[in-house]
Amino acid sequence: MERGESGAGGAVIRLERVGKVYRMDAVEVRALADITLDFGRGDFWAVMGASGSGKSTLLNLLGLLDRPTEGRYWLDGADVAELDDDAMSEQRLRRLGFIFQSFNLIPQLSVQENIELPLFYLGCEADECARRARALAEKVGLADRLRHRPAELSGGQRQRVAIARALANDPSVLLADEPTGNLDSATGVQIMELLAAMNREGRTIIMVTHEPDIAAYAARRLILRDGRIERIEGGAA
Repeated sequence: MERGESGAGGAVIRLERVGKVYRMDAVEVRALADITLDFGRGDFWAVMGASGSGKSTLLNLLGLLDRPTEGRYWLDGADVAELDDDAMSEQRLRRLGFIFQSFNLIPQLSVQENIELPLFYLGCEADECARRARALAEKVGLADRLRHRPAELSGGQRQRVAIARALANDPSVLLADEPTGNLDSATGVQIMELLAAMNREGRTIIMVTHEPDIAAYAARRLILRDGRIERIEGGAA
């Protein structure tokens, strides 16, 4: 399989012969094998494949939530595959944003406080955190919900909060795991239109989905099968 060509802005993520093996007692399970690929800056990718194809494992590796068993991983030009846990956490905090199917908001915090959370860990001053959180809430259409808690929001509104929170650290890459999986069809379209708008602004998005109509929003589609790249669809972003 040839390496996917980078977008016009160059590769923000580069994988070279990446593999992942899980060891359970005396049994080895290979989840990924020989993944060599560039994700171009400003690209919009959908990662697809059957259950067990390696989608979640790949997203966990890209998100620095796990590390490869073999191969190299460059993020913004930095080799991150063999960082220690503290350095990996620092890279994750500064360079990546996450959007989850289940939103992963903190129920005791308001919309504004949920959005501010990554900024707090980055050492942002309180006034600046609040200003940036308000600006992001407005960007995702929730400027009038800043004091609401997640339980007071619809599913679509919760996902908008999650998107705003993912953007708070101005990440190099947004990683989305089934971002419309808990939403009805109409709300899912609204969320995908919002993500598409972020991509048009130059944001790199890598999204796992099993839904072809959701994957159609992405310019490129990576199809996995049994932990390997089966094919790549679509042209450069």
